[in-house]
Amino acid sequence: MRQAGRIPTIGRRHVVAGIGLLGAAGAISGCADALISRPDPPDLYTLTPKSTFPDNLPTIDWQLLVEEPEASAGLDTNRIAVLEGFTRLQYFAGVAWTDRAPLMVQTLLIESFSNSDRIVSVGREGFGLRADYTLQLELREFQAEMQASGPPRTHAALTARLVKLPERVIIANQSFDATHPATSDSFNDIILAFDEALGDVMQDIVVWTLRTGEADAASGG
Repeated sequence: MRQAGRIPTIGRRHVVAGIGLLGAAGAISGCADALISRPDPPDLYTLTPKSTFPDNLPTIDWQLLVEEPEASAGLDTNRIAVLEGFTRLQYFAGVAWTDRAPLMVQTLLIESFSNSDRIVSVGREGFGLRADYTLQLELREFQAEMQASGPPRTHAALTARLVKLPERVIIANQSFDATHPATSDSFNDIILAFDEALGDVMQDIVVWTLRTGEADAASGG
């Protein structure tokens, strides 16, 4: 288990601007319109990219395209998932991610690659990148999980395939999985645990991708 770090974005939650009042229903008698207020918008949360990596990570001269992860319908949403038991997937009320979970993970992973300072260029489709490799991803787990006792734990799991371009040959594939217990039932502590679990997975993906791609490039594959 890695030591928890401070997350600067947590302390300043981004709240969607309030939505005003909605137009009205006339009474049977023809009275004045009744104003109907909408529910409060959810508080929005994001996580942090990784910025620490092994000193012996190779510096590469090829470019990488990171695709948006595929995900099941239950995870392909901006709602923050919580698993009760083994089969019941629900969502925390009144809160959401800043983007759909797969898009948020893609953005954080691209930032993590950039933070490594070991890669010439990394980005997503439409970025104008002449990529040598593409990283295909599947988001398999990304939820809090209720425990028999005590606070929930968070679970993040991604499957990655490194594909060589333009041949589109799969060089290697690997699964990455991490869990992290929340220190309390406080939602801020649950978000911190999400950050730790996803951070462990992203760090491992960056290291694996750079080492695997560099070994392939060096072999002339």
